[in-house]
Amino acid sequence: MLQYAVKRTLWMVPTFFLISLVVFALINLAPGNPGQAGGLENVGSGAAVQSKSVIIFKRQFNLDKPVLVNTRFAMTRGDVRGLVATANALGSTPTPAQRIAAKNDLEDGGQYLVRHLVALLDDADPAMAQLAAQYLTSAASLALVSETAGDPDAARLENRRREAFNQSFTGWACPGELAATPCLTDARRHWQGWWTEHHAAYEYTPAESAWVFLTDTRFAKYWYNLVHLDFGISAIDREPVLAKVLRKLKYSISLSLTAILLAYLVAVPVGVYSAVKSGSRSDTVLTVVLFLLYSLPTFFTGTVLLRLFSQGTPFAWFPVGRFETLPQDPTTLGWLVDVAWHLVLPVCTSASVALAALSRYARTGVIDVIRADYIRTARAKGLEEPVVILKHAVRNGMIPILTLLGGILPVLVSGSVVIEVVFTIPGMGSFLVESITSRDYNSVMAVLLASAVLTLVGILISDLSYALVDPRINLD
Repeated sequence: MLQYAVKRTLWMVPTFFLISLVVFALINLAPGNPGQAGGLENVGSGAAVQSKSVIIFKRQFNLDKPVLVNTRFAMTRGDVRGLVATANALGSTPTPAQRIAAKNDLEDGGQYLVRHLVALLDDADPAMAQLAAQYLTSAASLALVSETAGDPDAARLENRRREAFNQSFTGWACPGELAATPCLTDARRHWQGWWTEHHAAYEYTPAESAWVFLTDTRFAKYWYNLVHLDFGISAIDREPVLAKVLRKLKYSISLSLTAILLAYLVAVPVGVYSAVKSGSRSDTVLTVVLFLLYSLPTFFTGTVLLRLFSQGTPFAWFPVGRFETLPQDPTTLGWLVDVAWHLVLPVCTSASVALAALSRYARTGVIDVIRADYIRTARAKGLEEPVVILKHAVRNGMIPILTLLGGILPVLVSGSVVIEVVFTIPGMGSFLVESITSRDYNSVMAVLLASAVLTLVGILISDLSYALVDPRINLD
């Protein structure tokens, strides 16, 4: 079994990589883009400058980079000139969709556009030259580094250096009405002197191009952060994602793990009893009750329990909302009692559906085993019925229950969205929904990848437990 466990654990690494690739592709290829509504702002009579707040936002979260491979280093001067002309309708009448696409490409091109924009400063069309000066102020800017991993002090010092570098050329944008501003000559002089000093950072050798092709992408940057246990910062409140996940995880673990344990503790005995009494009146009653529980949606069950047993009702036994109401610095026992009292209603709601499903699986598994030949042989040997059922039938009939373990562990991360909303519990489920609606990619990826890891672990535990309950299974 040890050899099998080691082999399966090693296989989890490439499996996790493929899962992360699929999840990453689905999220990043979905329609829409954070901050895209503020892409470019019109200035004067048709001139356009990039919205620096949007560009900083996109660069900070690597949203300006290609998803899987990067070919921007191969762009030509003609390509960049065409993008500028299309985005600003110079000499043509592009469609709105074409203008938006060109504006997004100019926003995302960044450092790969610099050498071509510097060349366009000498373009024969003064309007094109002035637009090139405007786009250069954002394309040449350096992105800020993450302060959530490594040495935060060093990261802050580096960010101050980059901010000073970016501020050094903000006055060279040459704003105003196109081809009617006297600052274009000064802008050319400033940028050409700057290019002489910094051109090496914006030109690529063939080896550097090959490296950029694979590494300067969203996926490569994200995996680099994952290896360093850096999930980035949230786009909602600029807080480190890992800190938010760990803070909310305690709520989902307390709720989901308690509900799962309660469901198993009740479902297995009920399923065994129903299997032993199969076809009897008590089995029929249990079947009807369990199917009623299974058919009731959790939001309905939770609402009914709140209406019956929460504050403001005749049986106001349990608190409603939040997770704890103790004053500061409570005793450990007092805190546990308070949290347990808050969890009664949401745990009962969550366990109701799981209880109904698990008991049916347990009943089916035990019924199949009871009809086996070796059970009849055990009875023929004179073994007492409780021994036959508990020692032989139940142990071998638990395989359907163990199979469900693979899907239980991810519940600890994602939680129950509906239950957390009904009972206002700030857990992982509500956090995932908030992140999806806000297009907070870093948070969504963190939750989904954590669910993927727990799914793999759950499947491994499920497979290993087969050999513990059924001696006929040999994992070696």
